[in-house]
Amino acid sequence: MIVLGIETSCDETGVAIYDGKNGRLLSNALYSQIDLHAQYGGVVPELASRDHVAKLKPLVYEALAEAKITLKEIDAIAYTAMPGLVGALMVGAAFAKALAYMLDIPSVAIHHMEGHLLAPLLSEGEKPDYPYVALLVSGGHTQLIEVDGFGQYKLLGESIDDAAGEAFDKTAKLLGLPYPGGPHLAKLAEKGKPDQFELPRPMCDRPGLDFSFSGLKTAVLNTWQQSDQSDQTKADIANAFQQAVVDTIVIKCKRALKQSKVKNLVVAGGVSANKHLREKLQQLADKNSWRVFYPPMAYCTDNGAMIAIAGAYRLQHGFVDQDMSIEVKPRAPLNHT
Repeated sequence: MIVLGIETSCDETGVAIYDGKNGRLLSNALYSQIDLHAQYGGVVPELASRDHVAKLKPLVYEALAEAKITLKEIDAIAYTAMPGLVGALMVGAAFAKALAYMLDIPSVAIHHMEGHLLAPLLSEGEKPDYPYVALLVSGGHTQLIEVDGFGQYKLLGESIDDAAGEAFDKTAKLLGLPYPGGPHLAKLAEKGKPDQFELPRPMCDRPGLDFSFSGLKTAVLNTWQQSDQSDQTKADIANAFQQAVVDTIVIKCKRALKQSKVKNLVVAGGVSANKHLREKLQQLADKNSWRVFYPPMAYCTDNGAMIAIAGAYRLQHGFVDQDMSIEVKPRAPLNHT
């Protein structure tokens, strides 16, 4: 089954084509709206929606050309229906539904986080076996999920305020770094000296697997305001912040793996590309004889490929839209099925 995947949950328009029968990604076209939103210091929902409208059709033809197939060879269309910006989700959902109707093929709604969860399966190398613990860490979510099989998800813990990626972006902004802040802060942290500032590891002094990064962001603000605010101090604070976030995530991952009694950890979402996080999680895995899996670097952030493969899996398990109605949700738990 050839599946066209459409991702428009936030500020990236992604279109990809996945061959479900042969387990092969045929194409992946992506357009980022970073330049559009940079002048505002963050995503402007209305502008994001309008840009998705302008870019979707050209990206579909780009993906078809890369895959060397025609629209008539598409067997089904998968699209992100939840969670995300309502207007942006509506654009992708309406486009997918209309195209599926025109081609007389099925469409299937995809949970954005399930796409991230399945993104490691796009790797050409070894893939994780069930069961495993998944760390989904992005700008909007930080979650630990026990995965016993496709569609068998148990939420172990999640962010109760700012997600890790959101905390990176907000901390970068208060330090005066450009948008999008997360990657700039991570790069600046490499120039910082370790252990120059002590920041809290939120909610690690108590049992549980939930996350909270809002207070850490406030601690950074107070530290910055009380410092000499030199370039080196800024880098040192960035280093301390990144270390605090990574330590917190590693501690929670260790707890989750021991609690679930599994040996495989899957890490996905935009923050999974963070070099320091990968190093520390690998050290944790090596020390405990665990294994850690990631998506290919190109599929860590939002993309159509993860939606296409999620669509292929859902269709194989009998999930399909029952009518032409369009339903999108800005918030939805992963176990919505």
